[in-house]
Amino acid sequence: MRSSTGLLSLLAGFGLACAHPSRGLIDSELQAKLSTGASISHDASVAPRWSEYGAPHPGTVVSVATEADVQATVQYLVKKNIPFLAQNGGHGWSGAFTLGQNGVLINLRGLNSTTFSADKTQVTIGGGAAIHEVIEQAYANDVQVLTGNCNCVGALGAGLGGGYGNLVGLYGLAIDNYLSFNVVLANGSLVTITPAQEDLWWALRGAGPNFGIVTSAVMKSTPMKQADNTAWTGGLWFTEDKIEKVTQAIEDLKLEAPMNIFLYFLTSNGTPTVLVTVFYFGTEAEGRAAFKSILDIGPYSDTTAVLPQSQWNAGADGFCTKGGRKPTYSAGFNNFVPTTWRQIWNDYNQFLTNPNTSATTVVVECYSLEKTQSFGSDSASFANRDIRFNGFTISWYPDASLDAKAEAFGSGFRDLLRADDGLSSNRTYVNFAFGDEENQEVYNDSTSRLQQLKKKYDPYNVFNQWFDL
Repeated sequence: MRSSTGLLSLLAGFGLACAHPSRGLIDSELQAKLSTGASISHDASVAPRWSEYGAPHPGTVVSVATEADVQATVQYLVKKNIPFLAQNGGHGWSGAFTLGQNGVLINLRGLNSTTFSADKTQVTIGGGAAIHEVIEQAYANDVQVLTGNCNCVGALGAGLGGGYGNLVGLYGLAIDNYLSFNVVLANGSLVTITPAQEDLWWALRGAGPNFGIVTSAVMKSTPMKQADNTAWTGGLWFTEDKIEKVTQAIEDLKLEAPMNIFLYFLTSNGTPTVLVTVFYFGTEAEGRAAFKSILDIGPYSDTTAVLPQSQWNAGADGFCTKGGRKPTYSAGFNNFVPTTWRQIWNDYNQFLTNPNTSATTVVVECYSLEKTQSFGSDSASFANRDIRFNGFTISWYPDASLDAKAEAFGSGFRDLLRADDGLSSNRTYVNFAFGDEENQEVYNDSTSRLQQLKKKYDPYNVFNQWFDL
């Protein structure tokens, strides 16, 4: 690996061509630069997207097999002035992508590896590893690793934006647990970034896709026997007349380090209902005591259980289904206002009157933030450590004719959250953003410094597909 020393001189000497080569020329010229395990296709279905709404439509997909393949591909595409986007699971739901048939998708799934240090206090995660694969390897090796909560999502893609997960209250965000990155920069160099490279270390942890392609990362991990790696978790189901009590209880709940709580509006057995999922890293008795105020409201069904980490995310696997149209709107907020949530419930039910929309869901994620905030607001470019709740709605349907109605419902939901959010300006977690947000909304106070660093490390703006700085 090359260090970041001398990056500016490399950038100055890196030329850009003007003409786009044909697909056949890409095949012949680029394939010769790749390892034998890499491949080039002109069928985008080899790397499908989670949502067809606002999805990129590349004419070429390069499926890499090594970190050097990523470097060679970026060098070639930048030299030929070909736009590109790196993808692992394809779950980024922003509708802001501009990649068309003249563009190239770099499919990272071949970089699927999870390895542990001898003492199991560090894990190296490949840029193609999915969250469930990291968890499975960790659990099998008596290790606990902080990951996101959706099994099919790329582990590093989720982490670079901030990285919420069940264990945030204990360990902080994913960005607080990284130790180093291997990353291909805009000049085509493959470098190792550590805290010693202060600018890029800061920028990558919150705005990573704007500065390079992370091909692997080293992260903190914790040795833990399987018998100890369990939590009380699952669903508490409520009838809609309990919405005000449930939302007020969540507002009032003191989330301690082992806890998190999610709120869902979803359809179950054809009927819209209210689901609260609870998580407590500890025993069932401890968990029930911690969530007593929620339990006392009286759920009509309790599906909680003590589960190993390998099963914590199973309840969200329905979100992994690919295909269909899923415009998703989100907002960060600090106040749970019961009357607002009654209006959201009414709007949600109204949208469900449209055909084939029953998979549409409203979600709020709530975590203990004390550990996260202990790292300091300026420790990384991630700018949302002061946000208590992140809410989003996924409108899910098959037909583009419903796009306008879905956009109206989603933007209305976002407006309702923002109307009494308790914040001085609009804020949205970058991984949940719709795509029409201003930089200030997703990067907040980090925006100015990020823009200056962008000019320094990516002056030609080759990484331009993700909330472009």
